[in-house]
Amino acid sequence: MQQRPSKEEYMPYHEQYIGLVGEGSVTEILEQQLASTTELLSDIPEAQADYRYAEGKWSLKEVIGHITDNERVMSYRLLRAARGDKTPLAGYDQDEFMSGSTFQDWTFSQIIEDYISVRRATLTLLRGLSEAAWHRFGVSNGSEITVNALAYIIAGHETHHLNIIKDRYLVK
Repeated sequence: MQQRPSKEEYMPYHEQYIGLVGEGSVTEILEQQLASTTELLSDIPEAQADYRYAEGKWSLKEVIGHITDNERVMSYRLLRAARGDKTPLAGYDQDEFMSGSTFQDWTFSQIIEDYISVRRATLTLLRGLSEAAWHRFGVSNGSEITVNALAYIIAGHETHHLNIIKDRYLVK
C-alpha cells in the first residue's frame, strides 16, 4: 500500500503522529529513521543519556525505551490486524509501562541495540505483508484502525519524540 492513510483508517488522536510523516513509502521512511536515529544516538555520550530536562520528566534513556516499547505494542497490533484477527486489543498506559521498566539500569548502548532490533523486526514484518493486509482493520483501544495507519503511527511517534529530544535533551 505505502500511501498515507485516510482519516477513516484511524482515530483523530493519531493525526498528531501521522501528520508528522513525510511523503513516500512508510517502509522506506522507517528504514531512513533507523539509520538517522541510530546515527544521532550513537554520538551521545553515556553520561548524557541519563539527562532529564526537568524534574519528573523521563531521561533520554527512558524516551528511547518508550519509543521502542511503543513500537513493540503497535507492531503487535499491526500483526494481529494483518493476519485478520479482529479481537479487540486493550490500550496501554505509557507511564505504567515506564514505571515497570528498567531502562535506567541499562547502558545507552543496550538501549540503542534494543531500538535497532525492534525496528528491524518491524521492517521484516512490513516487508512480508500482502497488499490486502495493508488494508485490514484491527481493533485497539475500542476503535478500528488499519495496518497502514499503525505503520504510519510508528513512524510519526518516533518523529514526535525525536523532535523533543533535539529541542530539550540535546541543547548545548
